Amino acid sequence: LHLVDLAGSERVAKSEVAGEQLREAQSINRSLSALGDVVAALQGKREHVPFRNSRLTQVLQDALGGTGKALLVCCVSPEAEYCQETLSSLAFASRAAQVEMNGGQQRQAGKKKKAKAPGPAAGKRVPLAPANR
Repeated sequence: LHLVDLAGSERVAKSEVAGEQLREAQSINRSLSALGDVVAALQGKREHVPFRNSRLTQVLQDALGGTGKALLVCCVSPEAEYCQETLSSLAFASRAAQVEMNGGQQRQAGKKKKAKAPGPAAGKRVPLAPANR
């Protein structure tokens, strides 16, 4: 079970943070960007999904591209002051909602198990040779 709080998109210019808080905001933004790239790749059913682009997406790889389940909680505000952040969060949630879960696992399984073309005896019963005793 992974619980991840990304604290939303940190607008550095608006929050006027500095020092350690600035580095944390930048890290959150990089993680959100990497997660957005993964969601876009999964949504587009691309062959390559960039899970290795951040620690966050590496940790969530099994939940997003494997056999796990994922739930995205998106916090928004009705205040006009936060309109851009709300629209950005809703756009991300909308893209994430269009992802078919377990697609990555199915693609990997499909590569490992290629269907063989039926041979000349396909669909016919072939008697087994008696065992030599």
